[in-house]
Amino acid sequence: MRNDRVDTAGLPLAVGDLLAILGVLTIGMIQHSTLTPTRAPGVYAPFVIGWLVGAVVIGAYSAGAGESAKAAIPLGLRAWVVAALIGFGLRATPVFPGGLAPAFVGIALVLTGGLIAGFRWLFFKVVG
Repeated sequence: MRNDRVDTAGLPLAVGDLLAILGVLTIGMIQHSTLTPTRAPGVYAPFVIGWLVGAVVIGAYSAGAGESAKAAIPLGLRAWVVAALIGFGLRATPVFPGGLAPAFVGIALVLTGGLIAGFRWLFFKVVG
């Protein structure tokens, strides 16, 4: 499948991207003793929704993203900023659990961005 924003060559990056996003949120819930099967989906949803929008709008899985770390890392980081803003906005509503503490915003933005960039760099080191 290929269009301007999504190309199958870029889709393997989705695994690491989603693991980075869900991993940071999961670690946070573990550290705050709030990880439960009923709460976790509500914590994940705003950022998964944000990622689906951000990744497509920015082209995080476009043909260029699947070709090199030089292209993939900036696309992933830009998509994460869009996704995080959407996720933070949704999380600030009463529909989703967790609220929006400034410390959470900073930690989630920087740590997840670092993990996305790190995974994309490692992906191209291993795959080539």
